[in-house]
Amino acid sequence: MDSKALGQLLLTGVPGPELDAATAARLKKLQPGGFILFGRNIVSPGQVRKLCDDLRDLSDTEPFITIDQEGGRVSRLRLIGEEPPNAQALRDKGDPALIKQHGSLTGQLLRFFGFNLDLCPVLDISYDDTADNSLKGRTYGRDPQQVVNNAGVFNRAMRAEGILSCGKHFPGYGPADCDPHEFLPVITKSREALEREELLPYRTLLPELDTVMTCHSNYTAFDPDRGRWPASLSHNIVTRLLRDQLGFEGLALTDDLDMGAILNEVTFEQAIQEAVRAGNDLVMICHRLEMVELARQHLEGVESPILYDALRRIEKTKKKLQPPTKFDLDHFARINRDIWDLRVAVLGEETAKNKSVEDGKRSPVELY
Repeated sequence: MDSKALGQLLLTGVPGPELDAATAARLKKLQPGGFILFGRNIVSPGQVRKLCDDLRDLSDTEPFITIDQEGGRVSRLRLIGEEPPNAQALRDKGDPALIKQHGSLTGQLLRFFGFNLDLCPVLDISYDDTADNSLKGRTYGRDPQQVVNNAGVFNRAMRAEGILSCGKHFPGYGPADCDPHEFLPVITKSREALEREELLPYRTLLPELDTVMTCHSNYTAFDPDRGRWPASLSHNIVTRLLRDQLGFEGLALTDDLDMGAILNEVTFEQAIQEAVRAGNDLVMICHRLEMVELARQHLEGVESPILYDALRRIEKTKKKLQPPTKFDLDHFARINRDIWDLRVAVLGEETAKNKSVEDGKRSPVELY
């Protein structure tokens, strides 16, 4: 299999706000299947649109161009615009019409800048809104049905604007007692309890999700004999559970493989190869381009039938990608005003003025 085909299995971060000649040449050679942008890539509206256009131009195959635009502190585009309310605030407000508006505005905003996939909605359950597990403010429900109701409204509204969605973090970080950006959570819930709780939102919403992100927690109920083995690398979880039992035929991608929950437990070669053998189609490496290039080499060690299955699902999903809308700063200003009005409607005017502090104290997810 040639290197350009292998590149399609890679979702990579980009070093800065623009492509210098050397980075562009490396990416053109690598031909990754997609790109993910972070705060380091966002300076101004025109700059973000140009970066997305440039990434598309260097790609032989239409790439996924994605971002974490959830709401609240995990909203990369708040660096150049208004900050949407987070999932918890929308959940607590209890008005589905506001959640629908949030989904619609999110879709419009991302299409405007040239993105085609949003890494949300979060489908984790919040058992404790103060838990130190990276989920603070990010969850649509305290129970499975509340997640289904709220995340479903958001998902349908965003997809109606032409942006693909991603349910995350499968099977769920809700019971985790640590932050996977730093350590591997070990979740000892029984399979029956996971079926009743964590898996219910997926079982219900999978037909409406374009992609699913697999998480870096160890589930003893599914991998009792493997020790500290992350779900994202687990054939039992990605293939047997997500694909065979739940019937998901869409695209599966890993959470960032450059996180402590992975790097502290396995070698980088193991992480890349076992993620694809588990049933993931895209492996995500967010921060170091040299690691993405190394990952492409490691993919050569994966059996061809597994690679072809992943490439088939990637190709199928890419057929749904929509082009950007016209770049018009007046249009951006209108979307921005609507996001502010939504924020006020959810939080009240005084609270709405207090933006999230991006300092990474709650979780590295803020800075990623």
